[in-house]
Amino acid sequence: MQHLDLEVIHQAIDWLAPADGEPSARPIWLCTVLATFGSSPREPGTWLVARVDGQHRGSLSGGCVEEDFLARLADGEFTAPAQVIRYGEGGHQGAGIALPCGGILDVLVERFTACDADIAHLEALRAALEGQTPRLRHVMLEGDGARTLQHDSGLGERVEPLDGHAGQACGYQLRVGPVARLLLAGLSPVAEACAAFAVSLGFEVIICEPREEVLADWDSRKAPLEGVSLRRELPSRFIAAGGCHAATAVVALTHDPRIDDLAMIEAVRQPAFYIGVMGSHRTSTARAERLARSGGLSEEEIARIVMPIGLKLGSKTPAEIALAVMADIVRIRRGRARESL
Repeated sequence: MQHLDLEVIHQAIDWLAPADGEPSARPIWLCTVLATFGSSPREPGTWLVARVDGQHRGSLSGGCVEEDFLARLADGEFTAPAQVIRYGEGGHQGAGIALPCGGILDVLVERFTACDADIAHLEALRAALEGQTPRLRHVMLEGDGARTLQHDSGLGERVEPLDGHAGQACGYQLRVGPVARLLLAGLSPVAEACAAFAVSLGFEVIICEPREEVLADWDSRKAPLEGVSLRRELPSRFIAAGGCHAATAVVALTHDPRIDDLAMIEAVRQPAFYIGVMGSHRTSTARAERLARSGGLSEEEIARIVMPIGLKLGSKTPAEIALAVMADIVRIRRGRARESL
């Protein structure tokens, strides 16, 4: 299972340019949640791709919006290259559906065909999601709905309007970056619980485990986690080989310094947005001294490491510890200070 954004783009490409090499004669529609007002089930930047026959991948609301959009699509609406529709109170263009949560959704609807330019645009989006280079999309609402891509820092709001005449948006600026990745250094009960949480949160999850005895136990249990990639190598080696990007959280939960310390030494040299390692305050203090003495890390590099890891929830069991870890990772991704919780 991949992150839903990546699944949507893969599906869009498969529909327009299938593996047999014969381009599709049918267009597709890529929908993007632009803004939410009040309570709403999906956040800005969320995607859905659909065909006129009702097949679709992704989500805008979790049900009611999709049903209306697909019905209107089948009736021949949405012929413009790009347009915006609103769902919820004050909806226009026949989209006055009251959402159960009482919220409002503005949705960008783009029409793609199997022309070279449209397929190339989708391929570039896939590369941005799978790679390490954030991209910035500009989608214009006027004329032929021009779409452009440029390199981006990855920082800033995911969706921003482009000002046009009389304060009306003439288009939108949309950020697309690597799929959020959780890199777990080593297998452990807490790591397995973290992996399960992370998959449900939409992360790409990779576990690196080099210890033969641990791998043998894993194999004997025949307990693969759906949506998790297990790599039989040192986490530090995978990290050093480019396994981290700016949307990566690196987490070490084994209590084995051979795994945890080496992973931390490599991780602080990467642009990961979260780096954390499990251990008590006493263990964390000793690790910090060890990383400075043996690992050669500076004070600034050590300060990047969250140790002890996770929110202080009084966690005891592996599942509770995993909850504290993943909650802290989500907090950082959302830009929330601990003091604000």
